[in-house]
Amino acid sequence: MSAPRSRAGATKPRRIPERPGDTAVLAAFVAHLQAQRGLSEHTSRAYRGDVRTLLDAVPTDDADTPTDLDAIGLTTLRSWLAGQSARGLSRSTLARRAAAARTFTAWATRTGRMTEDPALRLLAPRPDSVVPAVLAVDEADTLLTVARTRADDGEPAHVRDWAALELLYASGLRVSELVGLDLADVDQGQRLVRVLGKGNKERMVPFGVPAARALTQWVDVREALVDPATTTNALFLGHRGRRLGTRQVRSTVHELAAAAGVRDLAPHGVRHSTATHLLEGGSDLRSVQEVLGHASLATTQRYTHISAERLRASFQQAHPRA
Repeated sequence: MSAPRSRAGATKPRRIPERPGDTAVLAAFVAHLQAQRGLSEHTSRAYRGDVRTLLDAVPTDDADTPTDLDAIGLTTLRSWLAGQSARGLSRSTLARRAAAARTFTAWATRTGRMTEDPALRLLAPRPDSVVPAVLAVDEADTLLTVARTRADDGEPAHVRDWAALELLYASGLRVSELVGLDLADVDQGQRLVRVLGKGNKERMVPFGVPAARALTQWVDVREALVDPATTTNALFLGHRGRRLGTRQVRSTVHELAAAAGVRDLAPHGVRHSTATHLLEGGSDLRSVQEVLGHASLATTQRYTHISAERLRASFQQAHPRA
């Protein structure tokens, strides 16, 4: 039987059973990430997995003995990243794993679990600055029209999907932020939504008339999905009256994109489309940064590349001496 292979065609290493002592260290690290760093459960879980692969790379003679963290030196870190690269992982993933390792070794040194921090001299690849494909404005309009038309049947789930998609596009929310919204977070009068973003940072994001109209219709039929045995103030409800999950939103966006005949994209692609369309419409970078909840303006600046490329393509197509 052949060994499992990764997407890039490289052979995946066999998963090593987690050492009991490592489990305790990883749990303490995740608790630090969530309590002190304010990272989300999703990001904390990703960092845990990254560090787990690092600990797996440290040789040991006893599977029941926790990893000797002082055995993690600069050479170990470089070798580990080289091995990850050989597996065909993207630059973005490698950059995140290096960041996870730096965070872990800094924490381990600060808490006395390591005598010195080897990652202080670790160089890692920068993540790719390429923004995924985005919808053109007319494609976004077609997608939302299909969602609205499907909601005309009055089916509560269809009305919910329309409202969720309208709000995603109107506000550029992350899918985790969307499903985390409560009814009280939406101010229909001011057309503002209160969002709890990364690092538990709160921001107010405006939305337009179409999203407001969709949200009004959704709230009117929301009770049809409420389970009397389940108490929740969640804005969007899924199966059995519980809070809508990110996986269901992703599935819905893929389904509606296929029905609309536009390029396939995930909810994050809708967010990218929002940012790009705001910049193309004349919004300034700082305003887009505030809407998206980016900690750094450099993150928002990625979208200027998309706008510039579209401008260049339009120029070359239209100008007689392009």
